[in-house]
Amino acid sequence: MRIERENPASPAEIVGSVRMTPPYGVDAVVRQAHREHRQWSARPLPERLAALGEAADALDARAGELAVLLARESGKPVADCRGEIGFAATYLRWVRDNAPRVLGESVVDDAQGRIVRSPAPFGVVAAVTPWNAPIILSVLKLGPALAAGNTVVLKPSPLAPLAVSEVAALLPGTRVVHGGPDTVRALVTHPLVGKVAFTGGEQAGRSIAAAAGQALTPVVLELGGNDPAVFLDDFALTAGDYERLVLASFATAGQVCMAAKRLYVPQARLDEFLEEYLAAARRILVVGDPLDERVTMGPVVNAAAAERLTTLIGDAWERGGWVLPLAETPVGSDGYFVTPVLAMELPDDAALVCQEQFGPAVPLLTYTSEDEVVARANASELGLGASVWSADEARAFAVAARLEAGFTFINTHNRTGMSLRAPFGGTKRSGFGREYADEGLLEYVQTTVRHAPAAFRAGGPGMPARAYPDQPTQL
Repeated sequence: MRIERENPASPAEIVGSVRMTPPYGVDAVVRQAHREHRQWSARPLPERLAALGEAADALDARAGELAVLLARESGKPVADCRGEIGFAATYLRWVRDNAPRVLGESVVDDAQGRIVRSPAPFGVVAAVTPWNAPIILSVLKLGPALAAGNTVVLKPSPLAPLAVSEVAALLPGTRVVHGGPDTVRALVTHPLVGKVAFTGGEQAGRSIAAAAGQALTPVVLELGGNDPAVFLDDFALTAGDYERLVLASFATAGQVCMAAKRLYVPQARLDEFLEEYLAAARRILVVGDPLDERVTMGPVVNAAAAERLTTLIGDAWERGGWVLPLAETPVGSDGYFVTPVLAMELPDDAALVCQEQFGPAVPLLTYTSEDEVVARANASELGLGASVWSADEARAFAVAARLEAGFTFINTHNRTGMSLRAPFGGTKRSGFGREYADEGLLEYVQTTVRHAPAAFRAGGPGMPARAYPDQPTQL
């Protein structure tokens, strides 16, 4: 049985297909990955890292063809797809260059004794990844896991399985399975899986965490967000800043976990903000065929997503909101195009405000005091990202410290604010664990320790049997 993938911009076109892995077929794949782990982990760290660098070079060499494939299967603009592939290669090189520092052995040998700390791999890592940025979100797991000596069984989303499978084939120690929830469950509950890494929606994350918990398998989860963008009363934005802000909400048709999903603007500066924002949207948003280099926003991923967003936008009208279209969608197309909109005058309990819309519909909300906007921004069960915009950077950082988010951008939002050295992950119901930076590498190792207390080394004083260490030099 095969999984076919349609083109969201032209659903009658089947871009390609992959062979489904039934639940009973997962066992053989994991066992093979476990056998390979013993060989892969025995290779010296420099050899493993050199392989990652070679994969990065191969990824760069194939960026053009893979970008077109990714655009056709996901609906993302081809320029965006090239950027994702280039960023994935850059990240692999960052892992190659930084893993020796982060994953090295540490030794303390002094008057209190000798302690050796060593990172050890988990064995087989199960990586379950989404469709909206399938290559970079897979590489964020593959790179650190492989560097640490693990092997990986990757389970991509059925909505974007093609390009990421090509990328996985470039990385040694990586195997791929395809399927739905039953395949995922067979993978994350397998007794030879040592760790599970998941990026995706909250409902799927809950199921994966519960299933892995039955096997006491550790999990890292990066789930959804309803990220507020807070503009303080002294914000000062250029025309280019407004364009960045528009794309912070509407890149990938708004289908990004860390997109700017709620805009909070001081009431006194609403007219100014709205005028500049609408002008920027008219300049920057071009909706259409993802293979057109001029397009900055393609369709949403499937018919269900389009229907859900249509319902959300209709609810905004019913709640008394004003819904302003920001660009035109292709006329006569049967693709899953949704007109990007800005919604105003909505109450905080409107669905478009309190739910993660995950699409091209963004509420613009006003406030009158700093305490008020902080409280309203925090009034969400999700806590992935946020942003604060101010002409005073110190003030922006102070307000950011009050927001309940794992990652808060200052004077930017979404991809333009990411850094390979900055750990990314959520708080509250947006998950736990971190990707990027040193923390992203350390997610894929366990610390093992060897300890020789000074009391029992040659010539040491010794201690009575069954005694606890009670001298400062022994602690």
